[in-house]
Amino acid sequence: MSPNLKSLHLALQHSPDNVPLLLHFANSCLDEFLVPEARETFLKVTNLQPGHTDARLGLAQVVHLEGKTSEAIVRLDQLVEEQPHSATAHLALSRLLAGENEIDRARILYQRALELNPALTDSSLEKQLAESPPSSSSHSNSQRRKAGLTSDGDYFQADDESDDNPDSDDEDSRPRGGTAFDLGLADFEKPKLSFADVGGMDEVKDAIRMKIIHPLQHADLFRAYNKKVGGGVLLYGPPGCGKTLLSKATAGEIKANFIALGLHQILDMWIGNSEKNMHEVFELARQHAPCILFFDEVDALAADRRDLRQSAGRNLINQFLSEMDGAQSDNDGVLILGATNAPWHIDPAFRRPGRFDRTLFVPPPDQPARAAIAEVMAKNRPIGELDPIALAKKTEGFSGADLKAVFDLATESVLEEAMKSGKVVPLNTKDLIKAAGRHKPTTKAWFDSARNYAMYSNQSGYYDDVLKYLGLLK
Repeated sequence: MSPNLKSLHLALQHSPDNVPLLLHFANSCLDEFLVPEARETFLKVTNLQPGHTDARLGLAQVVHLEGKTSEAIVRLDQLVEEQPHSATAHLALSRLLAGENEIDRARILYQRALELNPALTDSSLEKQLAESPPSSSSHSNSQRRKAGLTSDGDYFQADDESDDNPDSDDEDSRPRGGTAFDLGLADFEKPKLSFADVGGMDEVKDAIRMKIIHPLQHADLFRAYNKKVGGGVLLYGPPGCGKTLLSKATAGEIKANFIALGLHQILDMWIGNSEKNMHEVFELARQHAPCILFFDEVDALAADRRDLRQSAGRNLINQFLSEMDGAQSDNDGVLILGATNAPWHIDPAFRRPGRFDRTLFVPPPDQPARAAIAEVMAKNRPIGELDPIALAKKTEGFSGADLKAVFDLATESVLEEAMKSGKVVPLNTKDLIKAAGRHKPTTKAWFDSARNYAMYSNQSGYYDDVLKYLGLLK
């Protein structure tokens, strides 16, 4: 093992889950023909980030070097299907198919690669494709139709005598089409995040456990109290404090499907289609229960009807309310999470019990939470000496996004030193505190606006949590 690889291996001991560092190590192993070490490292990256393009390309290269060309082609086939805009994946698959004399498809893939990125011109491949006659369907190609990858990324090949049986496919393995595809929701999945990946916010987590997680885990007990599994929770607070991350972690905790929705997936220029899209989204969630429907920036879809001049907007809100009530269908097992930075713009009807009946304020993390977030963020970086408590004391009022910015600023400074020395330089507490001094918290502007609403539009006590955070209410 070369000195360069030894230094990278040492850096990985400090930061074993650092994806860029793992990829650098794996590619360096390939450069020195350490194929088993490269395979192990690429596999680790795909376990950490299953959709990582470079890791999957590297793994395909490894299995090709091991003489398993069919498996390499199957892996690249799946990558091209899942990531149709990856020029490097198209080029890599074209090269392998040309080597297997599947010239027609290799030409198509190479042309597509150049359309996506003209800089990927390969003169030797072009010469091979130009000199080769058109290919017919080969035996190896028919064999690969009986091969594939499991959900864990493992290669399998069916027996020759086995017949394709579309009815035997597992529901989760079948591609989703129809409305899901039309709305851009064909690839929703069960997140692998959990509350352990979200630093701090213990009170909010406890409230979500009682409202969402415990009813699913102890369904019989809750039914004994006539308590349904489902309902809605509205998360509000300054931007960057983890509302979206917390929603994904909630789905990961209960192993539920997670559908994240944006305004563009609901609104339609034709009258009536927006309401139809809203209904179809809820139907999709009901078919795949337990399922969490997450509406980010929900105030855009649930605006106060008194502020709307167009009847189309009011009709969409009425449809949203009807779907939350389950007026025409049962919402059992459908959990609705909404996140907003502007709760004062949401129609009051959404706060009625049975809809968003729990409203949770997600404040900037306190000192213990900031220390916990710092520890989570440090996992994917080469870290030397780290004192998360000292960093937390210097970042009062910082959101989770602000803390990420601090780590990014500190990383940029350390990278300059690493590039000069040619060695990996670990981050330490001093670097992070220095970066924190250069960054201003972004939550102050939100509290300037929220203070006015909390003080003068709080007849129902809706914003008491904001006032308590600001020290204006005991």
